[in-house]
Amino acid sequence: MSAPHSATSANGVPTLDVARLREDFPILGQQINGRPLVYLDNAATSQKPVAVIDAIARYYREDNSNVHRGVHALSERATAAYEAARETVRGFLNAASSKEIIFTRGTTEAINLVAQAWGRSTLQPGDEVLITHMEHHSNIVPWQMVCEQTGATLRVAPINERGEVIMDEFERLLGERTKLVAVGHVSNALGTINPVARMIELAHAHEALALVDGAQATPHMVVDVQALGADFYALSGHKMFGPTGIGVLYGREALLDAMPPWQGGGDMIKAVSFEGTLYSDLPYKFEAGTPHIAGGVGLGAAVDYLAGVGREAIAAYEAELLAYTEARLQEVDGLRLIGTAENKAAVASFVLEGVHAHDLGTIVDHHGVAIRAGHHCAMPVMEFFGVAATSRASLAFYNTREEIDALVTALQDAQRIFG
Repeated sequence: MSAPHSATSANGVPTLDVARLREDFPILGQQINGRPLVYLDNAATSQKPVAVIDAIARYYREDNSNVHRGVHALSERATAAYEAARETVRGFLNAASSKEIIFTRGTTEAINLVAQAWGRSTLQPGDEVLITHMEHHSNIVPWQMVCEQTGATLRVAPINERGEVIMDEFERLLGERTKLVAVGHVSNALGTINPVARMIELAHAHEALALVDGAQATPHMVVDVQALGADFYALSGHKMFGPTGIGVLYGREALLDAMPPWQGGGDMIKAVSFEGTLYSDLPYKFEAGTPHIAGGVGLGAAVDYLAGVGREAIAAYEAELLAYTEARLQEVDGLRLIGTAENKAAVASFVLEGVHAHDLGTIVDHHGVAIRAGHHCAMPVMEFFGVAATSRASLAFYNTREEIDALVTALQDAQRIFG
C-alpha cells in the first residue's frame, strides 16, 4: 500500500482516509447509466481491492498447481500459499490452531458441515436445536433438515418490533434438551448485532454447544472466537472483500476431532482399501477433493488488507455512516425503516409507501445506485414485519455520505414517479 488508510484522531478514535481507500477498488470508478456507481449492496457481496485481485492473478500466473500432493516446485509453492492463508485466517479469528480452520465454499457449506457431521452423529429424538427468528435461511434450513433426519426438534427464539432477540424468551427456551444454539452474529436483513457472547455463555450454562453465523460480522468488526467462547464460527470470503466460493468453518479442535467426515474423496484420507478407509488429521479430514486454491489465497490477501485498513477504524467509520444513512432516509416521506435495534451494523432496510421493493431497486439503479430488493433469504423476518420484501442499503468502509445523498435523491425520484 502506498499510503496508510487510517489514522488516529485527537480524541483517540481511529479514522479512515476513505478517498485514498476507494482508489484500491477499481470497480468503484465506473459509471452506471451515465452516473457514478454507488454500490450499496455489500451485504450481498463486497467489492474486491487490487491486493486481492493481484493475489489471485499471481497465483494463476506463477503458482497454479494442485496442493498437498506434488513434490515439484509449483505444487510446493501453491501448497505454501494456501496453507499460509489458513494461518492468516487463524490469526484473524484468534483461533488456537490452524487445525481449527476448515476451508469451505462459504458460510452455507460451513453450517451444513456442522449440521451433517456433528448433528447427524449426535442429535437424537427429543433433543433440541435453538435458533432465532431473524436467521438467514442458511442458518434455518440445515437445522430443519438434520432435525428431520434425527428426530430432534427446532426451537425458535422470538424477536421484538425493533428487530432484537427477546433475551428473556431466548433464555426460557434453553433447557436440558438443548444440544446446540445456532445464531447469526449480525442480521443480514436488519443489521442487528446480537449479543452472541451472552448467548454462547447461556448455551454453555445448559451444556449446549454454540454455532455463530458470522457472514455479516467479519467485514465490519473484530471477531475473536476464543473471547466469544464459540464452539463453531462460520464466515464467507466474498462478504469480506475476498473471492466468492471460499469460506471458513472455525471449530474447536476437540469437537472437530470427534466429528466424522461429511464428504469423502481425495485429500481427506490417509489410506484407502476396499475393507476400509483411514481418514486424515485435521483440518484435511473435512476438505475432500481439490480445494478452491486461488480462493484461499485471495481470502488470505483480503484478511491482510482488512488488517492494513484496521478493523477498529472500519467499525467506527461505519457506525457514523450508518447513523447518517438512517437520518437521511427518515427525511423521505412515506419511508419506514425495518430494523431499529439499538446495536446495529451497516445495514439499513426499508419500505417506501406505494412502491414495491423491486420497482424501487430498478428506479435507483437508473441513478447508478445499487441496492438489494427482496426477502434477503430471511423470509420469516419479512413475515414478522408484515412485508413481502424490503429495500436494503448495506454499507462498507468505502462508502461515503455523498453516496448516501445520491441514494436519497434516487428515492425521492421514485416517490415522484409513484406519487
